[in-house]
Amino acid sequence: MNAADFRRIALSFEGAEESSHMGAADFRVRGRIFATLASQEQGYGNLMLTLEQQADFVGELPEVFLPIPGGWGRMGMTHIRLAKATEDVLTGALRTAWQLRVEKNTKAKKKRAPRRG
Repeated sequence: MNAADFRRIALSFEGAEESSHMGAADFRVRGRIFATLASQEQGYGNLMLTLEQQADFVGELPEVFLPIPGGWGRMGMTHIRLAKATEDVLTGALRTAWQLRVEKNTKAKKKRAPRRG
């Protein structure tokens, strides 16, 4: 897989859009980032995951997934080595990040909804 595959798959999810953050391509749903290509020059795509999801991916395929170094990685941000990922693995990982963002957006929207009384 490569950056073009990452982009194609990320944009295949409902409501996904490409944008840019600090000069790097990112992928958003309802305006919120779920994945980026900020590390594509190093051969990585980046996924916004929970720590538990990150641990599962890294534990299952350590040759494909690794935490992003530093504080971002300690918050669940995860590299995927594009050259070592299959289409199924990349699709599943991007779907996981996309679904997490959709769920977070839904929860945030419910919290902001005004009470009717």
